[in-house]
Amino acid sequence: MPIKMLLFNHHNHHLPFPLPFTTTTTAAAGKLVRPFLIMSKSYSQETPTVEEDKPQLLINQVLKYHNQTKHSFTNYARGPHGLDWANQPNPFRRYLSAPLLPLLHHPEQNDPLYSSLFHSLPSPKPLSKTTISQFFYNSLALSAWKSTGFSTWSLRVNPSSGNLHPTEAYIISPPVESLSEHPFVAHYAPKEHALELRAQIPSGFLEYFPKGSFLIGFSSIFWREAWKYGERGFRYCNHDVGHAIGAVSIAAGGLGWDVKVLDGLGCEELEKLMGLVGTFPKFSIPSRPVRGRMPEIEFEHPDCVLLVFPKGVGEFEVDWQKLSVALSEFSNLEWNGKPNLLSKEHLCWDVIFKTAEAARKPLTRVTEVVSEPFGCIGIISESSYKGFSVSELVRRRRSAVDMDGSTMMEMESFYQILLHCMPSGSGESGEGKQKRQLAFPFRALPWHSQVHAVLFVHRVVGLPSGLYFLVRNEDHLDELTKVTRPEFRWVKPNGCPNDLPLYELSQGDCRELSKRLSCHQDIASDGCFSLGMVARVEPTLQESGAWMYPRLFWETGVLGQVLYLEAHAVGVSATGIGCFFDDPGMS
Repeated sequence: MPIKMLLFNHHNHHLPFPLPFTTTTTAAAGKLVRPFLIMSKSYSQETPTVEEDKPQLLINQVLKYHNQTKHSFTNYARGPHGLDWANQPNPFRRYLSAPLLPLLHHPEQNDPLYSSLFHSLPSPKPLSKTTISQFFYNSLALSAWKSTGFSTWSLRVNPSSGNLHPTEAYIISPPVESLSEHPFVAHYAPKEHALELRAQIPSGFLEYFPKGSFLIGFSSIFWREAWKYGERGFRYCNHDVGHAIGAVSIAAGGLGWDVKVLDGLGCEELEKLMGLVGTFPKFSIPSRPVRGRMPEIEFEHPDCVLLVFPKGVGEFEVDWQKLSVALSEFSNLEWNGKPNLLSKEHLCWDVIFKTAEAARKPLTRVTEVVSEPFGCIGIISESSYKGFSVSELVRRRRSAVDMDGSTMMEMESFYQILLHCMPSGSGESGEGKQKRQLAFPFRALPWHSQVHAVLFVHRVVGLPSGLYFLVRNEDHLDELTKVTRPEFRWVKPNGCPNDLPLYELSQGDCRELSKRLSCHQDIASDGCFSLGMVARVEPTLQESGAWMYPRLFWETGVLGQVLYLEAHAVGVSATGIGCFFDDPGMS
């Protein structure tokens, strides 16, 4: 059966989509015209003055990176000239000599329908070897092996740009029968579907969280992405973190477990929690790209930690200061295993590491309520779904490599997909406007939504072809209408649900436009629709700090994960196109 649909700018094996925070374009008579959208100020690359404070210097570094690593019609971002296949990074990190705790390869499933999770989570299952095995099997495990000629490679449940998989995962768990008699930290080894026991931890540490909870930590190996994509590797790693958050949230939901990013912790605390302190030699960032043997750049950058807890536990507080004090004991633990070497030689893109340092999050010294009400999402077209369970759907997800250019999508299915992309939900717990992330799986993210979607509709029955805008935070609506072209209509399309803030901007054939914006790739114009993600970057950084920059990519990754699964759930397919012209300026 031909692959039928494209949802672009989340990704898998193509270049990951780089968030057009600044501009994109629209077309008239096949020619690109003036900017469609301007979401942030033009950034000056002048050296900051000594009077500027440190937070602003960090923001400036992040914005410099963002502008420096854009693709344009006349110039692509800097990357390697050809692929150094002899030094392709090993996609599997192992902690050599660490005890290996095998998980069940075909755990008992009996999981709910995928589509039901958006309305409510099932009753929580107890923490056990079986449920932990199922959790990893449906989120971060290998899903298939493929071969062509002399090459063999694996696919995973969580997608990744170039299938390079820079994201590493850790579990911090209470004792689990048949796994460990003591609370422990372990690294997940997807190839073996097993846990590498890194350390036993103090018995009282997990008492800060509800009974039956555990933590999942994520880190990124920048070198894995930079090997192929050069300077843009930092963008791609963080987009992959978002896909992993989405994958974990969906697998947990199938077991009746809720998920929340514990964003009060800083990078220093995360390093201690995952046992990353002192794992590699101290890395000194060079002043320019450097090639050579540099195993220290294979270190793991701490991204985030997720609390996985049974649904329905009610509100509970986390005291970040007390948690930080408890984590100080982790420096004295006995950590098992040494990380394997991924490549013999390396190419260090200095700007990645400078930006990662600028975007490091500090500890938030407050007490915070973590549990949130569940924002359920209405069903307008249950018949659109093919009846897949959670495990059936997540493990059969693949990236499309072609589109047939002829398949039509029903309007009801189109609207249903977009409803599941909304952050707040539509139930009684909703706030009336879309912004607060209470709906599944976006509820894992503790900030108000900052990411929107521009849709290029090609073939949806009953809906005119043209340009549309999905407003995922309605507090931004007035700003969006002011910074976009004045001739855009901003009207609700025919049949659109009341609680779906989708707006028609202009009608017309936009296949050529979407193709040109996607580095001239046919796949962008041959699907039923394609989309690009737009985020509010500079105001968000000024409000929160430079550390919010990676989190904007995380949000696009979670959204991308939903779009992938929604496409498969309605019986078509999806892929991502990351090669995107950020600020096209042709006339």
